[in-house]
Amino acid sequence: MREELSPSEAARRLGSTTRSVQRWIALGKLPARRVGGRWRVASDALDAVTADAAAVGATRSDGVRAIRRVFVANRGEVARRIRRTAERLAMEVIEPATEGPGAVDLLDIEAVVAAARAASADAIHPGFGFLAENAGFAEAVESAWITWVGPPASAIRTMGDKGAARRLAVKLGVPVIPGYDDDDQSEAALRRAARRVGYPLLVKPAAGGGGKGMRVVREPVRLADAIASARREASAAFGDDRVILERLVEGARHVEVQVLFDAHGAGVHLGERDCSTQRRHQKVLEETPSPAVPPSIRRRLTSYAVQLASAVGYRGAGTCEFLVTNRREVFFLEMNTRLQVEHPVTELVTGIDLVEQQLRVAEGRQLELEQDTVDASLARGGHAIEVRLYAEDAEDDFLPATGRVERLAWPAGAGVRVDAGIDEGSIVGPRFDPMLAKIVAHGADRTEALDRLTAALDDTLVLGLTTNLRFLRWLVRAPAVRDGQMRIDTLERIWPPDDWAVRATIPDEAWQAAGRALAPAGWLGGWRLNGPPRVRLATDAADRTVTLALPAPGRAVQTVPAIAVAGDGDVEVAHVDVAGRSVPIRLAAAPDIDRAARAAASAHHGGGPVEIVAPMPGAILAVHAAVGQAVDATDPIVTLEAMKMEHAVPASIGGRVAEVRARAGDQVARGDVLAVVEP
Repeated sequence: MREELSPSEAARRLGSTTRSVQRWIALGKLPARRVGGRWRVASDALDAVTADAAAVGATRSDGVRAIRRVFVANRGEVARRIRRTAERLAMEVIEPATEGPGAVDLLDIEAVVAAARAASADAIHPGFGFLAENAGFAEAVESAWITWVGPPASAIRTMGDKGAARRLAVKLGVPVIPGYDDDDQSEAALRRAARRVGYPLLVKPAAGGGGKGMRVVREPVRLADAIASARREASAAFGDDRVILERLVEGARHVEVQVLFDAHGAGVHLGERDCSTQRRHQKVLEETPSPAVPPSIRRRLTSYAVQLASAVGYRGAGTCEFLVTNRREVFFLEMNTRLQVEHPVTELVTGIDLVEQQLRVAEGRQLELEQDTVDASLARGGHAIEVRLYAEDAEDDFLPATGRVERLAWPAGAGVRVDAGIDEGSIVGPRFDPMLAKIVAHGADRTEALDRLTAALDDTLVLGLTTNLRFLRWLVRAPAVRDGQMRIDTLERIWPPDDWAVRATIPDEAWQAAGRALAPAGWLGGWRLNGPPRVRLATDAADRTVTLALPAPGRAVQTVPAIAVAGDGDVEVAHVDVAGRSVPIRLAAAPDIDRAARAAASAHHGGGPVEIVAPMPGAILAVHAAVGQAVDATDPIVTLEAMKMEHAVPASIGGRVAEVRARAGDQVARGDVLAVVEP
């Protein structure tokens, strides 16, 4: 019998969402007619829709739509992570190319969906970042008859918008930080709101996550620049330049709760993670359970998280984030409607594969987890800690780094897990997020987990580009970490330690290893009567004459540091491991008058001009100085974008701007001169 159905009734018959049905009607994929101003869908038209959907994936009588081919709309570490589980479940995995011919722009909804359809994928897993929290992407995927591995678009739209999420929390009685989340984004409205919220405050993008675009403002004069900068970064990263304001809560802990829901309304929490160790509002170390959350606070956090997820009809894996103060106040921050970077620590403690759960829930299966069972797993699950290995220079304000991975070694052993996105030979460029891998350790208790993580980091080797490995080795030994006392602003106070310059000194054995590796075979340069040969070497910061130690007769010289020699154009470079940092050492160029003069000026500012150079490759977003302008040391000269984040390049001395060689829109390489300042 032929019936006429409303879009919501049609959605229930199809096992889809009302918004998707409305989208199919608008696109002409689903025949419908208007009756009294409302759309009505003929029941027999659903047969054609079901047949079209069956070409991608069949729905069983119990409502389960099996996934056979999953398209991973991501790259790097998370794509490999998803592949590992999907292939274990006998699913075929398709990863799009993101470089070279046929590359897919992972921020282009139409391109990603088209690539998935061309690959005959019946599901799309977005991973994290890129379009993972884009409600329009979720709708486009479902409109293409492809299973979306994620929450409903309506939940993404509500919880992915920090302002809307705050308003929902207030409605539910969940406490939030005082702030501004209205739709009025005018400069005047934001200025008025800032006065009401009070300083210091935080400017945050309304969309997206990962700490991108967040700016601390401590005085009104800095507000306009902070908003403009936050808007640019948010627009580049999330395609949405709206911002919210929040009072800055200092000295708090950042604690989040993992939740998991199915499409039938059942849900559980999987405990909390402490993510208080941060730099630039981005997480560096995460652990579970939190070393500072008592049972009473844990109950509040998990209750709030389940309540928030239930209120939006959540489906799949998600995370509710909170601040916990020393006075045991709890404030809801936001919900990340996707898989989190730090999900491995939860997996190690609970024994639950979160990617598997995401895929099973997306197929329409019921959650086979009960809260009592999960609680028991958490009680006996021990402790897990994760650190993020980044291509960045922690010793130079955490600036992103690029290069080729020349040599690589990962740790192994009891309780150690590595989720990596690089191999030997991988090129790390400026286009994508600088996270290379996650190194995770699990133990019976926190001490064992930390000890295993410390040993794992000591066994890790990455040569060829600068990473934060040496910093991570220091971090896991820092008393504040060992004692579980980290807060969201602790790292900026304790890093770098006072003796870091001494710790970071290149030891003699590293110079020796580089000299022996770079000296041509049979080389006798620097020959001295009755003395060993000498060679002149250079790093990015210094030159040094090295006297090469000759082995005793019949004995070989032992090379202590790990080393990799690679070509950099026509010049060979020895990448030497110095306590976890890859240090490039070259044969020094022959001296000349110009180089000597520049070196003297750089060392002493000897009354001469100083070049302001690009600390990394990237694009010039804005130029803040003009020729003839007076500047103070640390005043911004240009703003550079690299790896989807903005970086201000400051003047190194006070003086007058003599030259400006950069323009907005320019692409620059590391070391390019941007401006010249005369003292």
